[in-house]
Amino acid sequence: MLTNKQKKFLRSLAHSLNPIFQVGKGGVNEAMITSISEALEVRELIKISVLNNCMEDKHDIAAQLSEGTGAEVVQVIGNIIVLYKQSKEQPKIELP
Repeated sequence: MLTNKQKKFLRSLAHSLNPIFQVGKGGVNEAMITSISEALEVRELIKISVLNNCMEDKHDIAAQLSEGTGAEVVQVIGNIIVLYKQSKEQPKIELP
């Protein structure tokens, strides 16, 4: 569980990132969760864009992705979800 100080730090790092995944009207599926898990292992901090044609609530999508990948939801703002998971192999981000 991330503290508010850690979330603020991660939000500042995520500000300059571009979304690397998009959730569309198909919603979240196993292939997407697998891809996001692999990306989190390499990058640790990623942004995911929720498209306007997605019928599910973005907070529900964030919860599904968090549960499926084991990542922490840093922020849900607008149509963007920010996820963080520390890498097992090579941690790059050092939390305060």
